[in-house]
Amino acid sequence: MCLGIPGKVVEIVDPGQHLAKVEVSGVRRTISVRLLADQQLGPGDWVLVHVGFAMAKIDEEEAALTLDAMRKLGQAYQDELEAFDSTAIV
Repeated sequence: MCLGIPGKVVEIVDPGQHLAKVEVSGVRRTISVRLLADQQLGPGDWVLVHVGFAMAKIDEEEAALTLDAMRKLGQAYQDELEAFDSTAIV
């Protein structure tokens, strides 16, 4: 299963390449924020992450509600976290 999962931007890694480091439930990954280039993302912002891309900027309340609902999915949520942790932008 491939879900969109909320991630908190912790660092803009490479502004020229539109790369940011996000954290999802303690897992940090570098993702592409190119699709949101016009949104002026920065540390502390929340984004919906799908297959290594930030698809939408979301607010903190929406992120918390979504993460809570996803945790209730049990193994599907754990599988998504493992996939998030094991893939990388190269």
